[in-house]
Amino acid sequence: MVKPRLARLERIRTEPHAVQAELLQELLRTARHTDWGRLYGYADGLSARELAQRVPVSSYEQLYPWIERTLRGEDDVLWPGRVQWFAKSSGTTNARSKYIPVTAASLEDCHYRAGRDMVAVAQTLYPEAGVLRGKTLALGGSLSPNTFRPDDPASHIGDVSAIIMHNLPVWAESRRTPPLELALLGEWEEKLERMARHVLTENVACLAGVPTWMIVLLRRVSELAGGAPVTEVWPNLRLFMHGAVAFGPYRELFRQLIPDERMRYLEIYNASEGYLAFQDQPDSQDLLLLLDHGVYYEFIPVEEIGREHPRTLTLEEVEIGPIYALVISTNAGLWRYQIGDTVRFTSLAPYRIRIAGRTKHFLNAFGEEVVVENAEAAVAAACAATGAQVRDYTAAPVYFGTGAHSRGGHQWLIEFAQPPRDEAQFVQVLDATLRQLNSDYDAKRYRDLALQPPVLTVAPAGTFEHWLARRGKLGGQHKVPRLSNSRELLDELLREAAE
Repeated sequence: MVKPRLARLERIRTEPHAVQAELLQELLRTARHTDWGRLYGYADGLSARELAQRVPVSSYEQLYPWIERTLRGEDDVLWPGRVQWFAKSSGTTNARSKYIPVTAASLEDCHYRAGRDMVAVAQTLYPEAGVLRGKTLALGGSLSPNTFRPDDPASHIGDVSAIIMHNLPVWAESRRTPPLELALLGEWEEKLERMARHVLTENVACLAGVPTWMIVLLRRVSELAGGAPVTEVWPNLRLFMHGAVAFGPYRELFRQLIPDERMRYLEIYNASEGYLAFQDQPDSQDLLLLLDHGVYYEFIPVEEIGREHPRTLTLEEVEIGPIYALVISTNAGLWRYQIGDTVRFTSLAPYRIRIAGRTKHFLNAFGEEVVVENAEAAVAAACAATGAQVRDYTAAPVYFGTGAHSRGGHQWLIEFAQPPRDEAQFVQVLDATLRQLNSDYDAKRYRDLALQPPVLTVAPAGTFEHWLARRGKLGGQHKVPRLSNSRELLDELLREAAE
């Protein structure tokens, strides 16, 4: 089955525009008799340009009245049939959750298709790894009944990872560990302990999950094995497929936990809204945009983000370098939906991207326009220069006149797994790397006129985990936003650290 998958991926690389055009027509044709499709005339066979002219770009709040109807059990609203599964949006710490429809079509033709393609790529890139000769240890979230539809026991809400696991075919479930009853436990502390004890005796060849939570599990596994390195517990472990957060700051931690030069790492971009991209080259941070997996793409230039009617670009119109906000139309019934992520293209033949951050997660209190991609690279450089290892972090503005500071700046709250040899050097490298990567930041830092040097605050061990636990967001894909334009989150975490 590897060759057909590789052939389809090759068509994505060589005929991207034809692939996307065919997919768009398939999406419109399938949804033409839904309430949304009738409203916007999908039966007319819209072109990409006509779609952009006729259908508005929607935020979650704008699309929510339609999503709520599907949550409550209405048929044929955004996609044919009744939607039974809803991904509770991860990557947000807002009190109000987002519920993303997950249809049978999006499960099979997006998430599962991309997952099988990723395995085919891994087998091709690293045949010596023997990915399928053992089990995949997969970290997932949890599921709960759909409270919008209390009389329908078949409808559930939860992390997209839990939805994917729950619906896996029998042959795929047999290759995964731990068993479903452990993988979907809602209580994270109990789940962690029971998972660690169960997988001790499994033949694990591959890991899949979020780096932050995988580290916690691997450490517990090592403890239960009497302090033995993970390579002794699982001698056949060769691959980690990771996503949700940038891997750079965690790379050294994994090298220590898995001290084997044969270990390989591949990044995936699998969101609640769809499996969008994955790494298809060794030793590269670039991700191949998946164009034949139920998702049609448009892109909002960074200067248009936040406008009521933003200008969008098709795949043919993007360029290498600029940052774009993603707009997607999918086989889950999300139409011209702003996913909230930003990307930049590193290649146009084929189309490869890097994740730049979130449209709402950036630092721009003083016109510096620091995005998450800048922050991750700067933290990784500071760690490399000082021997530090970061467990988690966030940053927010220090406003003019706040505290003892007469100038603006950034405060970085960082929880270290291994503290830097020299905190001053860590800050210096962090600052210098940001200045090198971001000309707007560099201009504001010139002679400290607008921005003072970064302020580093070291968080006690467990600060971020305790903060997430208080909000019921431990495990799964939940994470603390890296950057924020307000101090609300940072001040909450500082209070958590003080307590």
